[in-house]
Amino acid sequence: MSVVPVPGRPAVLADLVPRSLVRDAALVVGGAVLTGLAAQIVVPVPGSPVPITGQTFGALLVGAALGWRRGAASMLLYLVAGMAGVPWFQDGKSGWLGVTGGYLVGFAVAAVLVGALAARGGDRTVLRTIATMVLGNVVIYAIGVSWLAAATGMDLATAIERGLLPFLIGDGIKILLAAGLLPGAWALVNRRA
Repeated sequence: MSVVPVPGRPAVLADLVPRSLVRDAALVVGGAVLTGLAAQIVVPVPGSPVPITGQTFGALLVGAALGWRRGAASMLLYLVAGMAGVPWFQDGKSGWLGVTGGYLVGFAVAAVLVGALAARGGDRTVLRTIATMVLGNVVIYAIGVSWLAAATGMDLATAIERGLLPFLIGDGIKILLAAGLLPGAWALVNRRA
């Protein structure tokens, strides 16, 4: 199976709907709202200022489904609107970015990577989806953990201990969910084609 998009065929799931500015705007807003709703799934992590949330799953799923441009736009909308007062960060919070701000910034960067990989077939099979989502998580953690260390004065080892390690099992579960959803959606599309 080729991983290069075929002209005339959808590159990402969002391309299945006829393209228009209104459709793209609705998808961008919808992706931001989905991520905001996923952020309300919060599990505190003892000893860490970073809770487990559904945001990572939402951000990576949005990137894969919308593609890199719309995915990044959606995550930037999520970030800017939350900073402007929309209460859709974790636990209904909003405002300027605190110690978890790097993860939020990482969502936009990860959406670019995941969306670009999805457009090249990175969401068509279980194994490709797992690899795509793992790479997206690496980007989120690279930015998030670095920001956490800088914002709190933690050394890098402590930031990794508190801002990465407690989340690996949950992210593994989210990746497996995506690995079932995305290839499953493409299988349904291909059956109807």
